[in-house]
Amino acid sequence: MVEHDSSDERVNRRKYLKALTVGAAAGIAGCTGGGGAETEGTESGSGDSSGSSGDDTETGGSSSGSTWDSQLEVLHGWAGGDGEAAVTALIEAFEEEYPEMDTNFQAVGASANVNLNATILRRLANNNPMSSFANWPGKNLERYSGALMDLEADVWDAEGFKDTMQSRAVELCKFNDKMPAVPIGSHRMNNLFYNTAVFEEAGIDASSLDSVDALLDALEAIDQNTDVTPMAQAMVAPWTNLQLWAQILTSQSGVEAYTNFIEGNPDRAAVVEALEALKTINENYITADASSISFTTAGQKVISGNAATIHQGNWVYGMFRADDSFNYKEQWDWIPFPGTEGIYFYHVDSIVAPSNNPSREETIAWQKFVGTKKAQIAFNNPKGSVPLRTDIDPSELTDFLAMTYEDLTDSEAYPPTIAHGLAVTPKTMGACKTAFGDNFMGPFKVEATADALVEAVSE
Repeated sequence: MVEHDSSDERVNRRKYLKALTVGAAAGIAGCTGGGGAETEGTESGSGDSSGSSGDDTETGGSSSGSTWDSQLEVLHGWAGGDGEAAVTALIEAFEEEYPEMDTNFQAVGASANVNLNATILRRLANNNPMSSFANWPGKNLERYSGALMDLEADVWDAEGFKDTMQSRAVELCKFNDKMPAVPIGSHRMNNLFYNTAVFEEAGIDASSLDSVDALLDALEAIDQNTDVTPMAQAMVAPWTNLQLWAQILTSQSGVEAYTNFIEGNPDRAAVVEALEALKTINENYITADASSISFTTAGQKVISGNAATIHQGNWVYGMFRADDSFNYKEQWDWIPFPGTEGIYFYHVDSIVAPSNNPSREETIAWQKFVGTKKAQIAFNNPKGSVPLRTDIDPSELTDFLAMTYEDLTDSEAYPPTIAHGLAVTPKTMGACKTAFGDNFMGPFKVEATADALVEAVSE
């Protein structure tokens, strides 16, 4: 039950309204259109049950004999495809542990979390918080400043998660001296997936692609020697161009140049060089319908053999594995994006709890569960992501994810993703997306885009 407004509540309400005004604008700017990494399709179902809890378990269950008095309401953006399969597995695993808890899991999909973020901010502004919601941690949490619950004592310390979670994930889940989030999984961003038959037909040795120039040469060879489009790209929303540009920048100029950019000290010459390479790709080697399709449609072109390769986070693996005729190491394979070997471009999904929580005990039980081995394995195997716990047995993951899990724990550098909330604030991320949305959707205006990108991170 949410209390009526006291003077403190009115202060919090003003904070929520400020978050809505600033955060929603930043999250939505330049990011309309097709689905993002975590979203696609229609709403997934929810599970509903009520009653009293079971005994304490390895998952950090409820106090023995206690009664669940409130409904657990969780909002997320995993609607359709790999996301829906993953969250369904997570929900089923949770309800096995807490069969008598009344639950309501709601998918709010489409547009790279834009709809989800807007719904969350509106609910918080109206003093109508949900129990928890899926979101990126790190600087992305600034959009919810003043409206987050501290889970440090009741979840992180109680379950020992600071010792069992990867240290980078622990740091990303800290915000304003609180720990309002628990990480659920990580995607590697710097992947180049390819159709093995097309690469073979074009005479491309994927292991030889060690730079952007080598990639451009390979795309040209595919264009000249096959009837297949060299690269699938989705530009219905600008985040895909931002994400690909970040890989090119890092490949050409190094992790330091990327780090300097996200920290507000951009090298404009490096920015331009990466944009020129991206322009070459977009003008010559992508499908004609790129401006109107989502990344899932682009990925299907690789599966069907109508496109040779695609750059995406490894959520694409979650989509590939759903096709029984398109198998890892047979019909498809991958390499780190050329020039980024030894780098794990870091992405994290997490579950966040708002303050003024309508179901405190249920929320604590749920957030504890999110951090367990059972939850992280159940969610990440179908999602195409990897657990953030450091004590997972790789044999409990698929072969591709076991390999990715090892890379997660043993890479040379872990730059945070710019297109998915970790590297920059929501306002800056929105401005970077707008730079591409306004200037780089065809025609591809390199100088104008570079000016906008430099301005976005320099403010």
